[in-house]
Amino acid sequence: MSKNKITAVLGPTNTGKTYLAIETMLSFDSGMIGFPLRLLAREVYDKVIKKVNPDKVALITGEEKIIPTNAKYFLCTVESMPINKYLDFVAIDEIQMCADHERGHIFTDRLLNLRGEKLTMMMGSNTIKNIITKLNEDTEFINRDRLSKLSYVGHKKISRIDRKTAIIAFSTEEVYAIAELVRRQKGGAAIVMGSLSPKTRNAQVELYQSGDVDFLVATDAIGMGINMNLENVYFSNLKKFDGKKLRRLNSSEIGQIAGRAGRYLNDGSFGITGDCKEISAEEVDALENHKFEEIRTLFWRNSSLNFNNAKSLVKSLEEKPNKDWLRKIHECEDEKVLKYFLKDMHSHNIRDNKDTLLLLWDCCQIPDFVKKTYGNHIEVVSKVFSFLNDEKGKITNDYMRLQLMKLDKLEGNVDSLSNRIANVRTWSYVSNKNNWIENQNYWIEKTKLLEDRLSERLHEELTKTFIDKRASVLARGLKQDMDFKTEIMKDDRVIIDNQFIGELRGLKFELDLKAGALETDIKSLKKAARQTVGPELEKRIQSIIDTGILEIKDDFKIYWNKFPIAKLSPGKDYLNPELLLIVDDILENKYKKKLSEFLDKWVKEKINTILKSLIDLKNLRETNSSIKALAYQLYENNGV
Repeated sequence: MSKNKITAVLGPTNTGKTYLAIETMLSFDSGMIGFPLRLLAREVYDKVIKKVNPDKVALITGEEKIIPTNAKYFLCTVESMPINKYLDFVAIDEIQMCADHERGHIFTDRLLNLRGEKLTMMMGSNTIKNIITKLNEDTEFINRDRLSKLSYVGHKKISRIDRKTAIIAFSTEEVYAIAELVRRQKGGAAIVMGSLSPKTRNAQVELYQSGDVDFLVATDAIGMGINMNLENVYFSNLKKFDGKKLRRLNSSEIGQIAGRAGRYLNDGSFGITGDCKEISAEEVDALENHKFEEIRTLFWRNSSLNFNNAKSLVKSLEEKPNKDWLRKIHECEDEKVLKYFLKDMHSHNIRDNKDTLLLLWDCCQIPDFVKKTYGNHIEVVSKVFSFLNDEKGKITNDYMRLQLMKLDKLEGNVDSLSNRIANVRTWSYVSNKNNWIENQNYWIEKTKLLEDRLSERLHEELTKTFIDKRASVLARGLKQDMDFKTEIMKDDRVIIDNQFIGELRGLKFELDLKAGALETDIKSLKKAARQTVGPELEKRIQSIIDTGILEIKDDFKIYWNKFPIAKLSPGKDYLNPELLLIVDDILENKYKKKLSEFLDKWVKEKINTILKSLIDLKNLRETNSSIKALAYQLYENNGV
């Protein structure tokens, strides 16, 4: 087998490419797979250590490193792949990311320069096929077809969307706004965003997978290999900010996300919702048949840099590619930061030599997790560099303690918690760099614990904010026609599956409506209540009929157990009043009729007993016409 044997496994989402790569890697003595997301690397690591002794498996991401001394298999983010290892097998997942505006150059570098001793595997979309052929290496293409059908279903209002759906948005604000809407109309949604820590994300996914909620609101982070039991994907928007400008997604990006609907053999559908603009017929055809425009150029940046002096370093970074299908990537974050420091080397104490420049470049690689605050990132890099660049050459315990103390707070809303997690991730990255920090193992542990604690807290906060447990329990049960565990307490409170939903007052059921309850909430609560409250009201009517314990009060209402159940109003004459029932519309007509007939009879008897002398006047058997006239007058005037 020649050293440069490459297998390119290409096809749409849901074709088992990653699974194939894992199996292939484990059939060799050693291997490594690079993933586009830390979440994915972690997910696969967890799978692999179930099959192989954990002592042989390493996980390497910017913020987490588990590297046993004799590790044979490495699961990494593409950025963190150790490129100086000789391994039998090397694979890169989502290789079409070579064309990504922000990270493309790293994927391209791996595509061009990283090889397994025996086999190299590239997994991704068909769109990159023609570029891989240009590598002029011994390449075998394996084409994977999607296992299930994907079809377009057009526009649907959020209130009409079926369960097992992900709704896609492209900004945190949008995700929250939609999740809030789904909470009010459907009971709740789980949230998946790239900026969530793995722990929070997995807890949210678990909420969805376990069926606690039927909806997911997500950013395009869901497009990368997150396997979930989804049937539909709806886009609330097709524009995203890619770090430079707001642009419309291209078809293959839409396909990558829409392809999450329908996993394995189950068919899926995708559509649009909210103010999202229609997708054209040609594009729908392309999406349903996975026919996307091929990638013509990849983003590239020179990776063999010259660190002799500042000038040569910048020059080597600005080098242009030598192939027409490679395009120099626009200045990346790390380059911008580097040039900022090189502008004024003196005040940052940067010596113009190889070791200092290597160190500075390494510091510029610190990711900017806290994208919001301008200047904050530069400050972090500057601080880290100044520690590493002085005699001691390490970040001190005191400084680390101070940074984490500021972040070790569990109160606050979703935004402030997310922001704290992003900051902790920065220090987690720094702690994981070899020899950057005093007591390295202690701080790795400390940052991980803090991230976990904040993540749990964020999960609680998201759940509290975007899931109305009560409505969600009900909505789910009604769709699956489940029998609810409904109880009517001694104090007439109605509890459904441990959620208080209202109370019975006589023969009426009063819902406990939360602020902002929508028509749909009210309907679903009533529908749920009907199953138990209905029979209870029927029982109460029977008991009224059996005991007849009722009283009429001065407000013309008939009371049973302190609650009015009917009201008298003027009829055709004062001894024949009209009767209006005060009962819940949950009651079926036959029970209303039964109660009505009983109350009619009860009122008549009451009149006949209490006003017997009056009625006797009306039915007077008397021959004397004067007496008869007097009796009639008395009767007509209530006996006055």
